[in-house]
Amino acid sequence: MKPSKDSSSRGGRLRGKLSFGLGDRLRSAFSRGGADVDWDDLEETLIGADLGVAATQEVLDSVRASLGRSKDADPHDALRSALLGVLGNADRALALEPPGTSVGVPIVVVGVNGVGKTTSVGKLARMLVAEGYGVVLAAADTFRAAAADQLETWGTRAGVAVVRSDRVGGDPGAVAFEAGERARESGADVVLVDTAGRLHNKRDLMDELGKILRVASRVRPPAEVLLVLDATTGQNGLAQARVFTEVAGVTGVILAKLDGSARGGIVIAIERELGIPVKFVGLGERADDFAPFDPEAFVDGLLA
Repeated sequence: MKPSKDSSSRGGRLRGKLSFGLGDRLRSAFSRGGADVDWDDLEETLIGADLGVAATQEVLDSVRASLGRSKDADPHDALRSALLGVLGNADRALALEPPGTSVGVPIVVVGVNGVGKTTSVGKLARMLVAEGYGVVLAAADTFRAAAADQLETWGTRAGVAVVRSDRVGGDPGAVAFEAGERARESGADVVLVDTAGRLHNKRDLMDELGKILRVASRVRPPAEVLLVLDATTGQNGLAQARVFTEVAGVTGVILAKLDGSARGGIVIAIERELGIPVKFVGLGERADDFAPFDPEAFVDGLLA
């Protein structure tokens, strides 16, 4: 799925919200002028932003090389280029065909408790509808009636059907399967499956997630397994990503609450160490505060 004009306008509106408060510290590291950088201060700042030690060292090596090639090189520009280089050119588009060309393709959304999965599913549904996709929502978090209620509210806003269990604690796999059947009957392109929050270190809950994925695959294999991470959790998000990837085969990340974090460098750590692209970011409570991840806007926010 290629970004549409609507997605581009979302990215433009959100660009101004990306600010991580590192600007003053970076300016201090560069205050000596020219290529005379306070490397210790710069290293501390980047590690503090949760880039991780390995990614920070890679960035510092790149900046040193750039400054060494030209005495007139600007340290700030060199740092920007180095950060973009670490992020690379990952494919951040959803693995979806154009609207109307497929039916009932599952996208499963996973994550630990309290990261904003249901909100992210609702916002993604709105965005997909704006792109022209037919969507069915599966309330596979059957342990909390409030989660299904919240998803129904998002479904009403987006004008899409929501499939939920008729009882608390019902079989989440059955909900995912029924949603797939509903999509096939109605011709909807996508099934968005909202799973229950589960601690990544609880094996029984992770095994249950594997079951949901297997059941959803009976209709069609998931096109994406999106992991929602809370940007404020920092390096703990990396541990979560490792386990969920092992169990569920995560294909992309939705980074929520990025607007309230000074630790946005976790994006770089995840992409560099696990090879999982960040595909979407959440930057506030409003329905439109959700957009495809824009590496340049992110890096500019990191340096602002």
